[in-house]
Amino acid sequence: MKISEETMSILGHLSELRTRIWRILAVVLLSLGGGLYVSPKVLRYLKSVPPGSKMTWNVFSPWDGIRMYMTIALAFALLVSLPFILYQLWGFVKKGLHPAERAAALRYVPYSALCFLIGIAFGYLVVFPMSYAFTSRITRSMELVETYGVAQYFGFMFNIVIPLAIAFELPVVVMFLTKIGVLTPKALHKMRRYAYLILVVVASLISPPELISHLMVFVPLVLLYEISVLLSRAVYGRRRGAALAEAPGA
Repeated sequence: MKISEETMSILGHLSELRTRIWRILAVVLLSLGGGLYVSPKVLRYLKSVPPGSKMTWNVFSPWDGIRMYMTIALAFALLVSLPFILYQLWGFVKKGLHPAERAAALRYVPYSALCFLIGIAFGYLVVFPMSYAFTSRITRSMELVETYGVAQYFGFMFNIVIPLAIAFELPVVVMFLTKIGVLTPKALHKMRRYAYLILVVVASLISPPELISHLMVFVPLVLLYEISVLLSRAVYGRRRGAALAEAPGA
């Protein structure tokens, strides 16, 4: 029985994907060794700066210490391995992209990493301390004893920092989708009222339930959206100009 060319192509893609996944796992495991070394140092640093320095880091399970140790080690390994991971993913998906899409994706990868880091910094340095101070103030006003576990502390921090880091990817995502023709500035303008509603919900979920805190999160998110609209207009204008220049008789 003959195997069709389409089936051979699918099997070839699956084989290539498996090879790239094994390469990624190998690099992550190697990086994990470095993560195991730096994990205690990172924990000591987080304990030495506010708000971690103002609390006693308790554990409520024999596994909490090991879990945090391995979580930080794995996060370090993924961060170090990220360039290699992106390179492998890029090598796999670029064959299915058009030349314009391929060039756009490759160009925006560094900006995506930069926006992600800015989002982490904003979440950890601004929103997280503000949220922790608010919850502590409420707890003390109710005359309750603050006894937090290390797992709960990190869970609270990640629930704030990670969504903000992802939200800061919005300008890069909008630029890329505009570049490949999926989004237009007109569509973003029509979606503005719905986007603002979503941003209000996001801000209310990751910030303390008070007006000032909501505004401190909502305003940067709105600025991100408006910056995304401006960048979309710039990319759309260049895209139309290039299309007109390449048109017959131009």
